[in-house]
Amino acid sequence: MTDNEISKARIWQVIGASAVGTMIEWYDFYIFGSLTTTIAPLFYPPENQTFAYIAYLATFAVGFVVRPFGALFFGRIGDLVGRKYGLLVTLLIMGGATALIGLLPTYSQIGIAAPIILLLIRVLQGLALGGQYGGAAVYVAEHVPDNKRGFYTSFIQITASLGFFLSLAVILIVQNAMSPDQFAGKAGGFGGWRIPFLLSLLLVGVSLYIRLRMKESPVFEQMKSAGMTSANPLVEAFTRWSNLKRVLISLLGATAGQGVVWYTGQFYALFYLQSVLNLNATSANYIVAIALLLGMPFFVIFGALSDRLGRKWIILAGCLLAVLTYLPIYHAMQSAAGSNVVTVTSQKDPATGAIKLTPQSLDETKTLTATPKVLPYTNIGDLLSNRSAWTLILLVFVQVLWVTMVYGPIAAYLVEAFAPKIRYTALSLPYHVGNGVFGGLLPLIGLSVVAQTGNIYAGLYYPMIVAGVTFIFGAIFLRDTHGHRTEEADA
Repeated sequence: MTDNEISKARIWQVIGASAVGTMIEWYDFYIFGSLTTTIAPLFYPPENQTFAYIAYLATFAVGFVVRPFGALFFGRIGDLVGRKYGLLVTLLIMGGATALIGLLPTYSQIGIAAPIILLLIRVLQGLALGGQYGGAAVYVAEHVPDNKRGFYTSFIQITASLGFFLSLAVILIVQNAMSPDQFAGKAGGFGGWRIPFLLSLLLVGVSLYIRLRMKESPVFEQMKSAGMTSANPLVEAFTRWSNLKRVLISLLGATAGQGVVWYTGQFYALFYLQSVLNLNATSANYIVAIALLLGMPFFVIFGALSDRLGRKWIILAGCLLAVLTYLPIYHAMQSAAGSNVVTVTSQKDPATGAIKLTPQSLDETKTLTATPKVLPYTNIGDLLSNRSAWTLILLVFVQVLWVTMVYGPIAAYLVEAFAPKIRYTALSLPYHVGNGVFGGLLPLIGLSVVAQTGNIYAGLYYPMIVAGVTFIFGAIFLRDTHGHRTEEADA
């Protein structure tokens, strides 16, 4: 083995250290969204449940909006000081912020201070995650062979869905260990919903131990020893037109569409099942978790395939398939749920001014009535004995499959698109604007549009438009980076 080669054992150590920490940060970030229906009434004025739900989603969305700022701040650190340092700092911030949510008093205990503090904690989470992904993707990519970069970086791509899956799994385990009132904190004392947040401390401790043993990226070390690191990566990345142009093309031609496809296929599907089709929350969690588990191997499949076919058209194909299939899929979900939801009604609460959302179904006499809870299972065995549940799992799985197409190759593409000395900074911004803003706002935008229009499918138009624009823009302007060396500095 030459000095420039890295053994396969070392590569898997690098991937393991990066992936474990990144998965835990995604877990920390998404546990907040996974517990929406349980926590929302606890941190906002209790008079109106729909207002609390939408306000909580807005707080959830704030974590996405600030991600680009975290990308700029920690990306600069990663390009100046090193990839490893950025990964360590973001891990500590994310873990600490998540644990604080598990200790935070509720609205009934400290009043309006509860949602304010929750919002500030969510900002910290978003800033930390903004610096995390770029560092992990760059760190792995700068250790692996150029001709297998799509394959190896796809294991980092799995971590987002794996973190979401882990959040659902932990919630389900805790829910099944206690009564619904104990989990929600209605029985007095310590609410079980706090446990998944506090578990973050243990997970972060394990990840921190692993990451402290990591060495710096060899590409960064070579640049540093040769004196070729950037003195001001922010200026170089965003004021030099050749670099800024790649940032804009990467955003509009790849990450914006990738972001909305990711969040539609996982988070919006979960919110839709729970809040529009009125599925039992535990059943909806099981359905999405199983679909995620079935879909995860395809991140690696499409990542490896991009090493042979290129990144561009796999990503754009996923966007196009999403545009063409979302409406049929969600019509099929409505039919499979059996709740017969055909619309939602909304009315303004005279006390709060908030909009109250109620799913409406047709009964046997074709009269609109409030939708009852459907698939009311808390036991996975009972749920899986129901044919409708398997239909819903399949329909969510198809959406996850589109997610793996757009997301599996994206890390390899972004790493190859930018020169090493500005790579952490430059790739982090389009990634987090695409995912954090275009994608992260999707549940809030989608469900708000449904509430205002009464059309249960209206929330899909936003991701369909964004994914469609990405397909057209990317087809024209996106350059396939397949075959580029990590050391190339042509940006």
